[in-house]
Amino acid sequence: MTTSAISRAAGTGQTADTATGATPRSGRARSGHAARIEGLDGLRALAIVGVLVYHLNASWLPGGFLGVDVFFVVSGFLITTLLVREHHRTGSIALSQFWVRRARRLLPALVLCVVTSVLIARAVSQDLLVDIGRQIVGALTFSTNWTEITAGTSYFDQTAPQLFMNFWSLAVEEQFYLLWPLVTLALLTVSSRVRVGVAVAVGLGSSLLMALLFTPGTDATRVYYGTDTHVMGLMAGAALAFAWASPRLALWVAPSRWGRLGSYAVPLALVVLLAEMAFLDEESTLTFRGGIVLASLATAVLVMGVIERRPDGVTGVQRAMRHPVAGWVGARSYSIYLWHWPVILLVALDNPSAPGTTSHLLTRTWCVLVTLALADLSFRFVETPFRSLGFRGVATSLRGRVSGLTRRTKQVVGAAVATLAVVTAIIVLTAPDQSETARMLAANEAAADAMATHSPVATAATQGTPAAGSGTTASGTGAAAATNASFTMPAGPDIDAYGDSIMVGSLQALRYYFPGIRIDAKSNRRWSDGLAEVSARGDGNRRAVILAFGTNAGVDEDRVKQVLDVLGPDRMVVLVNIMGPFARVDTDNATLELVVRGRANVVVADWADAIRAHPEQVQSDRIHPTIKGAHLFSKTVRQAMADLSQRNTGKPVVLKELPIP
Repeated sequence: MTTSAISRAAGTGQTADTATGATPRSGRARSGHAARIEGLDGLRALAIVGVLVYHLNASWLPGGFLGVDVFFVVSGFLITTLLVREHHRTGSIALSQFWVRRARRLLPALVLCVVTSVLIARAVSQDLLVDIGRQIVGALTFSTNWTEITAGTSYFDQTAPQLFMNFWSLAVEEQFYLLWPLVTLALLTVSSRVRVGVAVAVGLGSSLLMALLFTPGTDATRVYYGTDTHVMGLMAGAALAFAWASPRLALWVAPSRWGRLGSYAVPLALVVLLAEMAFLDEESTLTFRGGIVLASLATAVLVMGVIERRPDGVTGVQRAMRHPVAGWVGARSYSIYLWHWPVILLVALDNPSAPGTTSHLLTRTWCVLVTLALADLSFRFVETPFRSLGFRGVATSLRGRVSGLTRRTKQVVGAAVATLAVVTAIIVLTAPDQSETARMLAANEAAADAMATHSPVATAATQGTPAAGSGTTASGTGAAAATNASFTMPAGPDIDAYGDSIMVGSLQALRYYFPGIRIDAKSNRRWSDGLAEVSARGDGNRRAVILAFGTNAGVDEDRVKQVLDVLGPDRMVVLVNIMGPFARVDTDNATLELVVRGRANVVVADWADAIRAHPEQVQSDRIHPTIKGAHLFSKTVRQAMADLSQRNTGKPVVLKELPIP
């Protein structure tokens, strides 16, 4: 009886037996010796590198999150292959043993990561522990995706970064491991074509559901997290496994049999996948209406290319996927995936840095080194023992080691374990249900609502006259000032401000620098909301307007132009650019610069450049300003307004330096 060692995917990693009685083909054991499906570790390495780079800095690889879909395809292929081979060998599938193997493969390393991360997070920042109890329940029950969907949290826009946000994909895979063996048992009673057809149909249905439920311009967490909307990769891998196990269909999954196309299919699939990682982003409609599906299909073709044994030797893609470095990373991909996100959050809070700086590059390099070190230790001392010995074997080994200790040492070890458990429980039970950022935004938003309702409209007598205590003075008086009255430096009663949560977070500082300013700001607003609010106020808009949108859903060029057209050329307008952990930051800011060209009454306040020099003035979510950051935001806006005034009047504006109260 031949055996084949199945390579490890995220959630896979044990030996499977090849089918007996099946016609040998490329990629399978042709003798009684163990055969390894070479190259799949390389695909896992490609997947984890994509995800890691994306989470380190989304602008470096905007579509790196597609690495998760690469994992899904590989896992779907390996798990289905494992089940089919066991059924061919024994005539059945030992479901309980299958699920136990999954548990010992996944749970020990996950529990270690959870406990360690919680303890360190408590020492770094309470904000990282918001709703940590729910996160832990989701992690340990592999239901993270649905618990977070139910809670209404967002993968793409967070005021409280989740310590175990990345566990959503592990939940999807584990749900697949739970249900798919039952489906496979039923499918093994029908023909191979029907098996493949069912897997393809489920994948197609999931793809269509994602496309239908996705609404452009809104948060996509539901369609991204949902098991029902995100199993196309798992099904692509399963369909491939069913075809590969069938003597009749096996030729269809051998690229060398596709004629001339077969020579280019696998390299082309790699190019397509890498291009998608480089150019797609998490807010693109194309991502959810075809992009993820295309990435899954490209990965399926790569799997075909990796598992095929060609008569003309090893291909370039196979050689790359079998490289020792790729093998090392791929073998540890599960642990890397577990640790990388908590490490990134903890390091980012302990050593704040702004994208585009040397400090940012160094801290991100440190994140990689720490992640790889933890992953290697976890792989060697947790994953491998549990995978090879099982729960009982590890327990027996630990008992043997403990029995050799002195009584005093046993007491110390027992006390340490008990203390660790109690401390972890206390941390979880006393964790906050809202971050400091969220509390501040809620309070400021209420204040902004009250201000928008009760603030008086600026009168002609106040326009062009700095308010007492505003810290601004406009040069030029008499006839010269009157000639350019609409572009003299405005005071607070001359200014309307519209914005999203960044402006909400800067509410008090804006009132300090511009007493009498009228602010209309709410969290989660987009440029479309800004257009609606500015249009609704119409001629009631004051002579100077500050606009700060784009944190949510990016900069909509058409909407920005429409807002500026509504305000007209006679009002002073300041557009505040954006900064945050988004892949689109540079593109969005470039769009704003493009829009203001040719508009003499509009200027961009470079918030991105200002905060880049002071990364410590951003909250734990890496988006919203701290108290000092809010003052920096307001100063940046004030300076932009002064520059706009000087540009149009030719008179320099002297700004007083106001102390932070």
